[in-house]
Amino acid sequence: LDVEAIRAFLGRVSGVADAVAITGVFSPIIADQEREVAEIAREMLGPDIVISMSHVIGQLGLIQRENSTVLNAALHDVAQDVTSALDQVLQERGLSASTFFAQNDGTLMAMEFAARYPVLTIGSGPAHSIRGAAFLSGHQDAIVADVGGTTTDFGVLVNGLPRESSAAVHIGGVATNFRMPDVMAIGLGGGTIIRNEEGLIRVGPQSVGHQLTSQALIFGGETATLSDAGVIAGRASIGSSSRATSRRDDLAAGLGIADEMFRDAVDTMSLGKARPLIVVGGGAFLAPDHIPGASDVIRPDHGDVANAVGAAIALASGRWDVIVPANQDRQSNIDHACETARQRAVQAGADPASVEIVELVEVPLTYLPEPATRVSVKAAGPLAWL
Repeated sequence: LDVEAIRAFLGRVSGVADAVAITGVFSPIIADQEREVAEIAREMLGPDIVISMSHVIGQLGLIQRENSTVLNAALHDVAQDVTSALDQVLQERGLSASTFFAQNDGTLMAMEFAARYPVLTIGSGPAHSIRGAAFLSGHQDAIVADVGGTTTDFGVLVNGLPRESSAAVHIGGVATNFRMPDVMAIGLGGGTIIRNEEGLIRVGPQSVGHQLTSQALIFGGETATLSDAGVIAGRASIGSSSRATSRRDDLAAGLGIADEMFRDAVDTMSLGKARPLIVVGGGAFLAPDHIPGASDVIRPDHGDVANAVGAAIALASGRWDVIVPANQDRQSNIDHACETARQRAVQAGADPASVEIVELVEVPLTYLPEPATRVSVKAAGPLAWL
């Protein structure tokens, strides 16, 4: 570790930097150097300087982990502003309830934890829709489609929790490797526009969005949408179909294209295994009743608020992902990883007495110079304030 170079750099940014992102080679295996640099940063920039260390945020893969750490540090001021403003508003209105933020693994974290690790909120919306779908339907293993006004998000339930992506996730075109739900979005929703371009029917990705109730044909507007097509096809009874009947052929063709998009997405997410398809969201009526690759199509009651339900029932959780040399004591390494995950769950707001290990994965890594094993642990428990 070139301490002189680090001190020289920190000296140049003193009084200018709002946050520091620290990334070291193979830090998920040995994080000592990152911790040492963090101490130097606090010494030179002040004890209150915001520090993001990559071994806490990302996984193996230097560039993606560095990107994830920089993103977390860059978002800190925004996260701090949001959490502070929310806390102030709640106090002004006399609301003393504890505040939690949704995480992108379908669990919750305390407001202070969210301010420290804002990247964990990215993708939290679809993750909690998936959790809500599980609760409302009673299914623990299924494909979930959350149909909104502009897009539909597809995810997979595994043991009641969202399946996580195993590949690098690109955010704004930048590859990252912090945990994210395995979600695929397509440009299909209740406000998606159906166009007839010289006899060729096109569906989306343009959408009328929140202006559906003023622009769609069934609400007296002039724009053909998938909601109009759903009403004409008898899949929903909203608005008035009188204006939409004159566009019946275009709407039927557009709905057929949308059905094919739905089938392709389900086929992609199912990975060849037939599972129930749970459809939630305000546009759930758009999904066809029979889809190859889905053993059943389920539209649970209150599915239009599945996202809120998912957040309301969620546990607080913590995760620890570490690479350990294969020649070290296996059980000792697992115990340490489990204890770290429990501590992070408590930091996120879980009741210390009720935290349990809900996931433990060991993966041998044979491509490293020395044999090693990746240990990934997730702990979760009910909120301490309930």
